[in-house]
Amino acid sequence: MSKQNILDNLANAVVEMDEDGAQEAAKAAIAAGIDAYEAITAGLVKGMGIVGEKYEEQEYFIPEVLLCSDAMIAGLDILKPCLPQNYNQDAEKVVIGVVEGDTHDIGKNLVKIMLETAGFEVYDLGRNVPLQAFADKAEEVGATIVAMATLMSTTMEGMRTVVADLEKRGIRDKVTVIIGGGPISPAFANEIRADLYASDANVAVRQLKNRREAEGNRQAG
Repeated sequence: MSKQNILDNLANAVVEMDEDGAQEAAKAAIAAGIDAYEAITAGLVKGMGIVGEKYEEQEYFIPEVLLCSDAMIAGLDILKPCLPQNYNQDAEKVVIGVVEGDTHDIGKNLVKIMLETAGFEVYDLGRNVPLQAFADKAEEVGATIVAMATLMSTTMEGMRTVVADLEKRGIRDKVTVIIGGGPISPAFANEIRADLYASDANVAVRQLKNRREAEGNRQAG
C-alpha cells in the first residue's frame, strides 16, 4: 500500500467515525515507516478538517463530530508514542473550561478537540471550574489564551470575574480571552472586555488560528 493510500485511510477513518479503521491505518503508517507527525497532520488532522467542514455545512452535528474525534483519538493513541518529545514544544498554550456553576461540557469538549487538531496545546480544566483556577493555570503554564464557556445565564457573570482576575495579576495583556456558549453574545464579550466571542467550535478555532497567523506575520514583518 502506498504512503498516500495510508494517509487517505487515516483521514477517511476519522470522517467515517471508524475507530478500528483509524487504529489499523495508524499501525500501517508505522509499519511503512511514515513519520508519525506527518501521519497525524496529513492523515488524522486532515480528516478532522473535513469533519469541521461537514459540521459547518450542517451535514454533521455534535454527536457525529464527537464520534469522529473518538476515531481520531484512537489513531493518535497509536502514533503519539512514535513522536519526538519536543515535537510540539512551540505550540501556543490554551487554558479552557466551563465556568463555575455549570456542568454542561459538550461544546467545550468540541472546542478542545478542534484546538488540539489545529496544533494548540490545550489544558482542559473541565466543567464547574472555580473562577480563580483559570488565571492560576494560565500563570502556571504560560498560556496565551483563556477560553471559557457556559450554557447558563446564571453563571456567565463568572467570566467577568476571570477577566478582572487576569487584570489584577498583571497578565491580561499577555492573554487572549475567548468566550462562548448559549447565553453569550458579542455585546456581553465587549462588556466584560473579552477579546473574542465564538458562536460555535469552528468559529472559535478559526478566530484563534487567524489571530495566531496575524501575530506571526506581524513578528515576521
